Amino acid sequence: MKRLLSYLWPFTKEVSSKINGTLELTWMNGKKVLDSQNANYSYGSLQKLLSYGLSQIDISTNSEILLLGLGGGSVIETLRNTFNHHGKITAVEIDAVIIEIAKNEFNVIENQNLEIYCEDAFSYVNYCVSQFEIIIIDIFIDNQVPEQFYENQFWKNLIPLLKPNGQILFNAGINLKENIKIESLKSMVKSDIEFSQHNQVQGINTLLIGKKRSRDKD
Repeated sequence: MKRLLSYLWPFTKEVSSKINGTLELTWMNGKKVLDSQNANYSYGSLQKLLSYGLSQIDISTNSEILLLGLGGGSVIETLRNTFNHHGKITAVEIDAVIIEIAKNEFNVIENQNLEIYCEDAFSYVNYCVSQFEIIIIDIFIDNQVPEQFYENQFWKNLIPLLKPNGQILFNAGINLKENIKIESLKSMVKSDIEFSQHNQVQGINTLLIGKKRSRDKD
């Protein structure tokens, strides 16, 4: 009923999170979206943004994917339905409230091809020993990427998790007025990752799309 009535007027439910503040679940025009106070978290403009980013990389049906930042799980829906991906996805999300929203409101169900960790992504990459064909980084607190995800320590731990010729999609920020952080990051990892930069995607986002450089054998 809410889905039908939402074509006439939106229905919004607020959910409180210690990490992300007030979250809003809204039925609008027959679709449910998840928003923070200042940004879309899932199933709105963010889904279109990441869908564009995914269209710029090669996704095989069975590739193993690491997703840092689950949100409501819209990127999983996009991978499965738009890109015909049926391989294993490992999702890491620091906010238990958001994980519950993904499960209860958007039917994101753990199974043999989806494993969800409630954990800080910075800590997770520090001990993870698995490798992945694709790593997607979509980590925001409201409309900001936490500073630690631009820093050397995070990328030093992350790069070994990427298989040879593996690919990275990094949602690097919103309304970036200067590129100091982005240019510093690209310079820092240039011996390992070749990044292309996509500005003003969906009008406001910066995406970095990269591929791990192959190493010549000694």
